Amino acid sequence: MNILLVAEEAAGIMALRALARTEHRLVAALTAEPTRGGGSTVAAAAAALGIPVLPSARVREPETADWIRAQEIDLLLNVHSLYVVHPEVLHGPRIGSFNLHPGPLPEYAGLNAPSWAIYHGESEHAVTVHWMAPEIDAGPIAYATSFAIAEEDTGLTLSARCAREGVPLLLRLVEQAAANPAAIPRRPQDLTRRRYFGREVPNGGRLSWRWPAREVVNFVRASDYLPFPSPWGHPRARWRGQDLYILKAALTGQPADRPAGTVGSLGGGAATVAAGDEWLRIERVRLDDELAAAAGELLVRGDVLEDGR
Repeated sequence: MNILLVAEEAAGIMALRALARTEHRLVAALTAEPTRGGGSTVAAAAAALGIPVLPSARVREPETADWIRAQEIDLLLNVHSLYVVHPEVLHGPRIGSFNLHPGPLPEYAGLNAPSWAIYHGESEHAVTVHWMAPEIDAGPIAYATSFAIAEEDTGLTLSARCAREGVPLLLRLVEQAAANPAAIPRRPQDLTRRRYFGREVPNGGRLSWRWPAREVVNFVRASDYLPFPSPWGHPRARWRGQDLYILKAALTGQPADRPAGTVGSLGGGAATVAAGDEWLRIERVRLDDELAAAAGELLVRGDVLEDGR
């Protein structure tokens, strides 16, 4: 079969390398141009494998459908590329166009599904391969698998888990398409349960110390893509007239006996801060545009942190 891969990020690299090991032909990888000093990219990985690289923006152009038909493309596979594919391009491949989505559908359609799942306190997550439709993440489901969200998971680790679980689903799709395309599952989504998340950040990125401690920790974990940039930034509070970004936080299980935002004990580089119900252990912070620091080396016992604004 002839496969066209539209891909970005680490998941795109994983998918590219896995597909290159199959007996099928990767006609091209549509992806962003590599940036100087930008680390590993789909473009670099494709070039190393001798796979032609084309601009990912071509999926928005209706004439790309003619090129797809001329190349006799059987499958278009979209992995973490955020360009909206033109409807004519979606219908260009002989068998169909499919998207690897890092979340359960229809409940977590759109962007940053792993972060939203952690933020909402979910205990389980999923990754989904679905037929692509003009409406984003709304096409019928072909394959999906679910797994537990661990207490220590962050936005980064859960995203990585989605990639590890998702690439085998793509390979399963490719095997079925080669054997009998008519047997590829096509389960319609119940769109009455659909929730779509865009580029918005919960609460505008502002943290409130009056929230239950678990909600604070979930917000911090959901935003944590360290050492890489976070799509949400980091939750912000205020300290001595400056924005204070919370990078790492954990529960202590100890009921708070001081007003929310009060800095308590210091030790081991961390500081305890009172939330609405219990003390939080704040481990790493960043003040305005300064470098990250150990919270216990910056904050002062007895200070009161304000909510973000």
